[in-house]
Amino acid sequence: MEIKAESVNPYDDSRSKTEQVREMFDSIAPAYDFMNRMMTFGIDKLWRAKAVRLIRKNAPERVLDVATGTGDLALLLCRELSPKSLTGIDLSENMIEIARKKASQSSWTNGVDIKFRTADCLDLPFDTCSFDCVTVAYGVRNFERLLQGYREMHRVLSDNGVLCVIELSTPTSSFIKPLYRLYTKYVIPMVGRLVSHDVRAYSYLPESIAAVPQGDSMLELMRQAGFRETRFIPLTFGTCTIYLAKK
Repeated sequence: MEIKAESVNPYDDSRSKTEQVREMFDSIAPAYDFMNRMMTFGIDKLWRAKAVRLIRKNAPERVLDVATGTGDLALLLCRELSPKSLTGIDLSENMIEIARKKASQSSWTNGVDIKFRTADCLDLPFDTCSFDCVTVAYGVRNFERLLQGYREMHRVLSDNGVLCVIELSTPTSSFIKPLYRLYTKYVIPMVGRLVSHDVRAYSYLPESIAAVPQGDSMLELMRQAGFRETRFIPLTFGTCTIYLAKK
């Protein structure tokens, strides 16, 4: 299966996507949380909360948050689910530093053994069957090889472990779609350049959303990686989608 998102790069075609994504998130780390709230009008918090509610019934004790960014989902999982341990990984050291600072200042950790570290999602530094739950929020479209990333997440999950992916997506409504295109093509890149001072990062965002597999195409990738009981839940006119699967 050709995955167009893998050929959509933040900066150029001369380096690997992994290198470019790391550089991009290192660059925009200080502005990342503000831009997330601004771009989604704060609705991204509701999307994460919905995902956590869907995971709750599985009562995971060992959680891995891939592409953890500044740790928003990781800290919410700690507060709401109180697993025994939670590990958050990301390519960007600058993002991880912000996540660590948040965790040290947060009352949300609930005594959870929480760790943040840099790591590559395509080569996870964990043993097979190490986690009961793997989450990814707004990150899979940045994977250099998406199927390999899913296979790695499948490998580190225990039997009956759950995968939960939150990803931005393109709405299908004939009314919402043109407004969405206008907002993502012009407004977000303009504000992103002003706030983050990174000329390409917030132009790359809508390009990567448009290119990433969505709906049934994403579920097919998960099944190719070995997952079962795959399903997706569109949110907010289809601008975000939650994908769920089991090992």
